[in-house]
This record gives sequence, C-alpha cells and structure tokens, in this order.
Amino acid sequence: MGLLGWVALVVYAGGVWKFWTGFNRTNFSQGKLHLSLLWPVFMVSKSYRQNFTKALKG
Repeated sequence: MGLLGWVALVVYAGGVWKFWTGFNRTNFSQGKLHLSLLWPVFMVSKSYRQNFTKALKG
C-alpha cells in the first residue's frame, strides 16, 4: 500500500472515530455502526452531511 493508500485509510478511520464519538449529537437514533462505517457513501445526502458536521463538532 502506497502513501496515498495510508493517508486515505487514516482519513477514513478518523471519520469513523469522530462520527462514532459524536453520534449522540446527531438526529439519528439507531444505526450507529453502519452509519459510522459507511460515512463516505452517505456524504452525498445533505441531511447526513449536516448530521455528520454536528457529530464532528464537540
């Protein structure tokens, strides 16, 4: 795995961690695991982006 792959992995893992720890600040009530793991896919949704931003703010 090249440098770009490692950087992508770190960014992905950081997104999972930040969303997981800030999940209680979102409007979501369930699906914490799959919403956390699939955050790059769900970023196309405006509602999800707003909730992801809420989760990141702490």
